[in-house]
Amino acid sequence: MKLLWQDLRTHLRLDFRLDLYVATALWAAFLLTVNFSLNLENKYIDAYQGKPFRPALYFCLYATAYYGSIWLWTHFHNRSDIWRNRAFWLRTGVALISYSLYAGFWGQTTWSNQLFGGQIFEFAYYCLRNLQSVLTIVLPLFLFYTFADPYRSQFYGMAPKRKGLALYVILLALMIPLITLASFQPDFLHAYPTYRDTNADEFFGVPEWVTALIYELCYGWDFVPTELMFRGFLVIGMVRVLGHGAVLPMVVWYCAIHFGRPLGEAISSLFGGYLLGVLALSTRSIWGGLLIHIGIAWGMEIAAFLQGAWR
Repeated sequence: MKLLWQDLRTHLRLDFRLDLYVATALWAAFLLTVNFSLNLENKYIDAYQGKPFRPALYFCLYATAYYGSIWLWTHFHNRSDIWRNRAFWLRTGVALISYSLYAGFWGQTTWSNQLFGGQIFEFAYYCLRNLQSVLTIVLPLFLFYTFADPYRSQFYGMAPKRKGLALYVILLALMIPLITLASFQPDFLHAYPTYRDTNADEFFGVPEWVTALIYELCYGWDFVPTELMFRGFLVIGMVRVLGHGAVLPMVVWYCAIHFGRPLGEAISSLFGGYLLGVLALSTRSIWGGLLIHIGIAWGMEIAAFLQGAWR
């Protein structure tokens, strides 16, 4: 834990301003209030499921959250030059467009209907929903990294590093008792595991644990592009443009992608996103965040399986 506090102190010493952090907190609170008062994402944006307009709505939501936070940072740090920086617009444009396409993507519905004649639609849909990020996030970032990023050294924190690994393991271990306690709650067992019994095992003629494993691998994969985008591209990849200021705007946008979740989860994402952003900036790696995210996700799945709540 000593390393964590050292990294936090170093980051706060370089980036913290009380007026900036209070203003950013108020901005995040305003966005949360608007979303949960109007049910903005679930009621209005989701009304356009399957339509090309939906990614555009996500773009407006995410751009408002992110650029509003950038404006606060540039204002309080007197860095108006950022708005005239071509690299800033190019990088943020790539991030916003690719993640908006990811959030509003609906091709998995058509593909699932076509795959095996639609006989395993439910299983195919949930697997493809988790895998479509290969096309909408990973591929665009890889193309940008290969052909347009003059500062590239590693693929936005994908190289494993040992620094801080023990800390991430400790943080994950601390979550195990909480997950265990939660697994005895009816609300938890209603939501988890996200895998549900389908006819895929019968269709393929394999034991159900095989189809469950395939689903869980796809489910775990979906956390990779999230960490790649937010801690990798928006922090490690943006540090040449914003320095330590890359963390705070990322946190507000990261909160915005949780607007369709319960309010408590959206609020907690602010603190979790900030902590993971600081650690990614310090280690120049996203593997710690992946360990925690996937570990918690699979931990909740395993806990629910052990409770016998998967049928």
